[in-house]
Amino acid sequence: MSGQSITDRITAAQHSVTGSAITKTVCKATTHEIMGPKKKHLDYLIQCTNEMNVNIPQLADTLFERTANTSWVVVFKSLTTTHHLMVYGNERFIQYLASRNTLFNLSNFLDKSGLQGYDMSTFIRRYSRYLNEKAVSYRQVAFDFTKVKRGSDGLMRTMNTEKLLKTIPIIQNQMDVLLDFNVNANELTNGVINAAFMLLFKDAIRLFAAYNEGIINLLEKYFDMKKVQCKDGLDIYKKFLTRMTRISEFLKVAEQVGIDRGDIPDLSQAPSSLLDALEQHLASLEGKKVKDSTAASRASTLSNAVSSLANTGISFTKVDEREKQAALEEEQARLKALKEQRVMELQKNPALATTDSSPVSTVGGTINSTPAIDLFSTPSSTNSASKAANDLLDLQPAFQQPLPLSTANSWGGFTASPTQQQPPQDSRGLNVDFDSVFGNNTNANNLDSTVASSPNQCMTLNGQQANRLVSNDLDSSLANLVGNLGIGNGTAKK
Repeated sequence: MSGQSITDRITAAQHSVTGSAITKTVCKATTHEIMGPKKKHLDYLIQCTNEMNVNIPQLADTLFERTANTSWVVVFKSLTTTHHLMVYGNERFIQYLASRNTLFNLSNFLDKSGLQGYDMSTFIRRYSRYLNEKAVSYRQVAFDFTKVKRGSDGLMRTMNTEKLLKTIPIIQNQMDVLLDFNVNANELTNGVINAAFMLLFKDAIRLFAAYNEGIINLLEKYFDMKKVQCKDGLDIYKKFLTRMTRISEFLKVAEQVGIDRGDIPDLSQAPSSLLDALEQHLASLEGKKVKDSTAASRASTLSNAVSSLANTGISFTKVDEREKQAALEEEQARLKALKEQRVMELQKNPALATTDSSPVSTVGGTINSTPAIDLFSTPSSTNSASKAANDLLDLQPAFQQPLPLSTANSWGGFTASPTQQQPPQDSRGLNVDFDSVFGNNTNANNLDSTVASSPNQCMTLNGQQANRLVSNDLDSSLANLVGNLGIGNGTAKK
């Protein structure tokens, strides 16, 4: 079966109607398509785990409900989605899973619809066991081993002896269940199981890195431990050697399916002489006869073993750095693609670059930082060498001479200060017959005398030269205004 089934489409439509975006996304991530969950759906669910108003129990319960499906594809993708959220989602998600008494109950799952269903059902049962164990491990130690700080000052390297002897077995159990997935390269035949294997591979190398650092800490403390502690420590170290062999086989499968060799760490085993030294030390504490060994020889053997295991830790660190660098490059490429897409949109539709809130805009990928015209600025007494760009009258390119304005109070008390001498005015001036307009010869004469009294003075605004007007244009404008008002023959219309 390939592509989304009718059931997938109906289910998504139902949740679209009810408005449950999270449930709809879970259903889209766990469709019947034989491919891994899509990245856009996983990214959305990861973002949901980071939102404080999202109901984490509801999200988890939706995933659990999807595992009740009879199709191995839906169940496998539900487990993969859950694992992805446990690794990359907010810690609240794995905390909730750890607080539940029961998680996935798929120990008897079997899809009888076809031969592939029989094969994949085996891996579904193993995979669900690992996710259950991962949640149980978090419940026991209150942290995820795959996310702990590593290095000389890391959590496992600084842990005291008693806590260390209790913590390492928990890592061992989780490692055992992970390696029990036991898949071969020829069994990774579809995108669903491949997606699960990639998550298991990343968990394996990080889990073993924490395991390795716990063993280094154990060896450094071994010769100072009590007899009972030495016995437990020796048993832990022997199991560690066995698991190192199994993890090597797991990494070989990863290399066979095409994982880059640089993403696979190199495992360095401690010399076999170390195991002999540990056994002899325990025998000496139990009172048994052992061959004599000097403190210098034991120290040398321990130093060589710690150095070998430390090299393995360095290899894990390089893998982590490589993964971080790859993630960073992927994010940069994504941002670059978004930027190029935005530039293309602006080139096709430059109007998108103009915003109402800011005069600074980007047109065709360039920044236009021309200051906006301020129509409501207050007059300033400072002088400026540039023209007054914020005056409405200066927007006309054909303006000629400045019009002298009076300083008399006949304009309502507004007083202007002369700034500079203007060239001789046009003899035409203003030829408006105010007498015919208002029927008042006295006011008209006063106005004419006022205008003629100071022909060499002009008004300045914000320290700028007064704007120029064309008298003919003003005459025609006033005449049109008079005509529109219906004023004529010296009588004003009521």
